[in-house]
Amino acid sequence: MTTTMTIDAHQHYWDPARGDYGWLTPEMKPLYRLFGSDDLAPLRQATGVQRTVVVQAAPTVEETRYLLDLARGDDSIAGVVGWVPLDSIDAVKIIDELAREPKFKAVRPMLQDLPDDSWIEHAPLDAAIRRLIELDLAFDALIFARHVPALIEFVERYPKLRIVIDHGAKPPIREGIDAGWQPWADGIVQLAALPQKPFCKLSGLATEASPNWTEETLRPYVAHLLDQFGPARLMWGSDWPVLNMNGSYAAWHDTATNLTSHLEKAQQDAIFGGNARAFYRL
Repeated sequence: MTTTMTIDAHQHYWDPARGDYGWLTPEMKPLYRLFGSDDLAPLRQATGVQRTVVVQAAPTVEETRYLLDLARGDDSIAGVVGWVPLDSIDAVKIIDELAREPKFKAVRPMLQDLPDDSWIEHAPLDAAIRRLIELDLAFDALIFARHVPALIEFVERYPKLRIVIDHGAKPPIREGIDAGWQPWADGIVQLAALPQKPFCKLSGLATEASPNWTEETLRPYVAHLLDQFGPARLMWGSDWPVLNMNGSYAAWHDTATNLTSHLEKAQQDAIFGGNARAFYRL
């Protein structure tokens, strides 16, 4: 794989019939159906995206095994970010089992959905996190600004853990720049300044915006992420098919391309593939 390979660093496949997507209900009509590789293939081809990182969407080990099964037979899937019960006495055993699959690259607890905003600070077993580090597996942090203090406590305890912030920490874009900028912007500054230099995904922003968002709607948020993390620590992701609720694959890809077009080609190539390849060891 070359450094210019274009990679979607964050997308999902799911089948509601599996029954473990608690957040996915029939009322979410654009999303409540099977989404697989055949659905994404034409969108990837139209935008030049060659490979993807598939991310868990259910807090079950069974769904992670489902994604790994898909990945085994699909060359377009470069890696899988799965779910592990990090607070369980079985966590290390489960990590070891999943890590036998070469495309298993990272874990993601669904922090945004947990009732305890400080869960990450105290709940995961030390042995489980240290096993991730030993196996060179990464950690996806699915957070809002309110989770930043607890995440910083966690990150500072494990300086060798490779961490990526999903969806730019989900800024409340639909509230408008005046009401929705802080405390998100300060949280990004704090996260980007951490000594282990976490990465961040340029993804999910369209989902957080109001309908009929434009390039200008997202510009200040992309600019702030670029300013703080720099082009060497940002990776583009679609968040498809969640993206379908408030945008399209092509529109978000074009918008992200335009909002990073002032960068040098090598820097833009890094955001759209090279950084994901390096971070996830693809």
